[in-house]
Amino acid sequence: MDIVDFNARWLQAWSDKDVPALVGFYTDDCVYKDPQTAAGITGGAALRDYLTGLFAALPPTLYTPDETWPIPGGYCGRWYAAMGEGGSAGRMRGFDLVILRGDRIALNEVYVHPLPA
Repeated sequence: MDIVDFNARWLQAWSDKDVPALVGFYTDDCVYKDPQTAAGITGGAALRDYLTGLFAALPPTLYTPDETWPIPGGYCGRWYAAMGEGGSAGRMRGFDLVILRGDRIALNEVYVHPLPA
């Protein structure tokens, strides 16, 4: 698998707030964790519900891939996000741990850091 391409397509779906496309990147029994869901979300249906609510609360956000590093069973990827027009609502740097099963994400842990204006 070309992890750079996979990561870029996945982050584009985040930028597009395309819940069906995003859920399609994950296994049906996936585990997803981010700072707001530290205990984690399990399963595609729960992830779909979470993303629907999250995207309704977020301003338009552009996710830009930065680097990816292959690891056993998947990859780690760093990205930047600009929220609102040109980052007017904030900017952050993020890092994902992605464990794959075949060509879908079985585990995704997200770490984010706010960036100065």
